Amino acid sequence: MDPLVRLKDAYQKGVIPQDVYDLTIERFPITVAGINRIEKASGIRYPVAYVEPSLVLSSSNANSYEFGILFARTIPVMFEERFQVVIQISAPLVAYGLKGTIHAILAHEFLHFLELIRKISKMELLSDEISGNLFENVYSDETRLFEPRVVFKDRTLLDHITKRFPAGFRDYKLEDKAMKFWSDKNLPKTNITLDSNTVKLSAESLSKIKIDPNFLTKIDELEEKSSKVRKKKLY
Repeated sequence: MDPLVRLKDAYQKGVIPQDVYDLTIERFPITVAGINRIEKASGIRYPVAYVEPSLVLSSSNANSYEFGILFARTIPVMFEERFQVVIQISAPLVAYGLKGTIHAILAHEFLHFLELIRKISKMELLSDEISGNLFENVYSDETRLFEPRVVFKDRTLLDHITKRFPAGFRDYKLEDKAMKFWSDKNLPKTNITLDSNTVKLSAESLSKIKIDPNFLTKIDELEEKSSKVRKKKLY
């Protein structure tokens, strides 16, 4: 899959202007370098990723004035009875994000990917919790992820994650740029509610998913190490 296919299609249709398209293409190697870095630091292959040519906005409900920007999302897909995890990376992140921010968000979504595989392997995805507001969603997100220092053997990458995800991701400069150079210019936006950003797969779908046993062993090892690290934090 060409990770830029949707961006190129939006540009050819005139939805994305020339300057924004050129900037995103020019800065995309930063994203590729981030993915390669995460693979090297974790010893695990990064899932399929693509650039979404829109600004993804999330709110607690359709009528809410409170919203957050989702610069990337981890999405499970069932296609022709095959399971695939896809990382959706928003074009505004690629175009306007600093290198450290881009790599931190890619690493964060990678942790979501590991968590998703863990839940699938243990048949825990039938009823994922739904949070009522953005703050609660951030808290829930932080409490269920693998410990970054267990997964990544890259001190600089860990510093990026720690600085940008102390309690949920916030980068005010990036958010301001996304609103000024994307939203205010009426470029494509996607609005989703928090409850639509949860994962629900049927028991039948889960039973058909086949995961590499070696990968599952790696997941179990990371889960055990993460648990030990969390216990040390508590005591």
